[in-house]
Amino acid sequence: MADWVDVAPAAEIAAGTCRSVELDGTMVAIFNLDGEFYAIEDVCTHDGGILTGGTIEDDEIVCPRHGAHFSIRTGEVRSPPAYEDVATFPVRVSNGTVQVHDPRWD
Repeated sequence: MADWVDVAPAAEIAAGTCRSVELDGTMVAIFNLDGEFYAIEDVCTHDGGILTGGTIEDDEIVCPRHGAHFSIRTGEVRSPPAYEDVATFPVRVSNGTVQVHDPRWD
């Protein structure tokens, strides 16, 4: 996935919410934090479960299975039981559409 991929119209992802999408075999969670969009891999590094479905607290997603906290902005793990960060992806809004890029394939 070397190019920008359309995810959804920006208006469909309300502030304080997220949406999970599959991009080239990778689940990616797209978050809207006060009008700014962020994208992280939708997987808890503790046990491989999905992060979406967890609660959003300020700028963190809380894993719904075991409560690990991750920064939505940076992917940084902020509390156990996870100890590894999650991958982040560049995200932008172009012509009203949220787009994500996976630089791992550049």
